[in-house]
Amino acid sequence: MHRDDQVNGTARGTGRRALLGAAVLGAGGAVLGLPGTAGAAQARPAGHGGRGLGSLPVPTVIGHRGAAGYRPEHTFGSYELALDLGADVVEAGDLVPTRDGHLVCRHEPEIGGTTDVADHPEFAGRRTTKTLDGVPTTGWFTEDFTLAELKTLRAVERIPANRPHNTLYDGRWEIPTFEEVLRWQDEQTRKRGKQVFIYPETKHPTYFRALGLGLEERVAKALRRHGKDGRHAPVILQSFEPTSIQRLNRLVGNPLVVLLSSADSRPYDFVVSGDPRTVADLITPEGLREIAGYAQGIGPTLDLVIPKKADGTLGTPTTLVADAHEAGLVLHPYTMRNENPFLPAEFRKGDAPDGYGDAFGAFRTYFATGIDGVFTDNADTAVLARADFLDG
Repeated sequence: MHRDDQVNGTARGTGRRALLGAAVLGAGGAVLGLPGTAGAAQARPAGHGGRGLGSLPVPTVIGHRGAAGYRPEHTFGSYELALDLGADVVEAGDLVPTRDGHLVCRHEPEIGGTTDVADHPEFAGRRTTKTLDGVPTTGWFTEDFTLAELKTLRAVERIPANRPHNTLYDGRWEIPTFEEVLRWQDEQTRKRGKQVFIYPETKHPTYFRALGLGLEERVAKALRRHGKDGRHAPVILQSFEPTSIQRLNRLVGNPLVVLLSSADSRPYDFVVSGDPRTVADLITPEGLREIAGYAQGIGPTLDLVIPKKADGTLGTPTTLVADAHEAGLVLHPYTMRNENPFLPAEFRKGDAPDGYGDAFGAFRTYFATGIDGVFTDNADTAVLARADFLDG
């Protein structure tokens, strides 16, 4: 860690907010926080050149678990394809630990749905039921495997009903470690001649800390070892648990983002500590100002930006974009997908679970709210939609 990142957490946070603010403002230095599409239009220019996040275009296209619309998620095949398709940032990856303390990239610690572990008779006895963030969950868990054991498994498509074409690639790639991702990032940066950004997430940090497998210290150690722990580092860190982000804020200088689920949900660290607040409390102006004290952005579900009506169509946009910008935060909502079941009802075409709807229309509607970027399983669609929006 750089010494000036250690000395004053408040000053460091302010500096990182300013850096992200440069990315949001873009070349024209437009003023944020204006409601509706007028404010959004002023914020559209690509980010200015220079170091760190200020070099990213706005809205930023973030490859969700890579190119999960086309390859099994959290594999190097998925990550590299996301870059090939034009993603500005790759979410590599969702970080969970092994029994021997290594960080690996899986959507969840339960790997029955994302690997071929069920086909390995030698691991049949590892199948168990655990309580994960208060929810009984049955399957195989990364913390019950050594890294060497996990490396004998191969990734498979998580939602084959929606993405049967992805099953063609089942078994092709192994589970990547965070160390491998950090080296891959450097290799891809050299190969492509431009800085590759990644966006890892600490998954279920309270759960793992109770098991003696704290995530944040392991993440910080890896980033320091690779010289990627400063405010200009091309690594954005995210978590659904605010205390995980607060802990990371004390350990590293990286840009930090608090993920936000549905308005009536409570972060699990709040549940454990007895904090009665819900996400609805966190997205008030007061709650956003508090988040801005230790993070530089939020990653809300798209429904917090534009709620859905009872029939599944989009309602009236909330004030979240303007309120977050007023607090100095960027917004990277999740997740845009092309398939019908994941789109607002008015953008669906038919009812085939693997059929594409009018994703371009949905992207245009969300971009018009003034969001600073979006997580998407289909980076190529997002890049085209962004071009249409900026040209319009």
